[in-house]
Amino acid sequence: MKPAQHPTALRMQALLHEQGLDVQVVEFEQPTRTSAEAAKAIGCTVAEIAKSVVFRGKESGQAVVVVASGDNRVCERKVAALVGEKLGRADADFVREATGYVIGGVSPLGHAQPVKLVLDADLQRFDRLWAAAGTPFSVFPLTPDELRRITGAGWNDIRADG
Repeated sequence: MKPAQHPTALRMQALLHEQGLDVQVVEFEQPTRTSAEAAKAIGCTVAEIAKSVVFRGKESGQAVVVVASGDNRVCERKVAALVGEKLGRADADFVREATGYVIGGVSPLGHAQPVKLVLDADLQRFDRLWAAAGTPFSVFPLTPDELRRITGAGWNDIRADG
């Protein structure tokens, strides 16, 4: 683990400071693309990873970013009901174009285009979360309250049952 050096991670560091968060973006030698990879690198549980799952709104064409607990599968039906439109899969090109980040590095803030953001209520069970900082090798810590404040999104039940 080392301080951020990648230009995208440094931009995220600046965005976090602008939001009043005194946190350090860190980078790893190994990828943190998946919740399991990130948890292993950080030394936390998979559930403490605030993973970003991106969908494409079928009517609006807008990105829908769900920030979910790393151990939860996202229920598309629940998210579609929350955002008011059916969801489609987002391919790598769409994710990069809409968010400005590559898959595995999508941060909860600083998106290239306006997105619909949904937060997983299950993230509230932790004192500290870890979110992607714009690259598949960078993360930053924050509390659930800080996540809600910087995103402006509310808590919702998005977990797939069963």
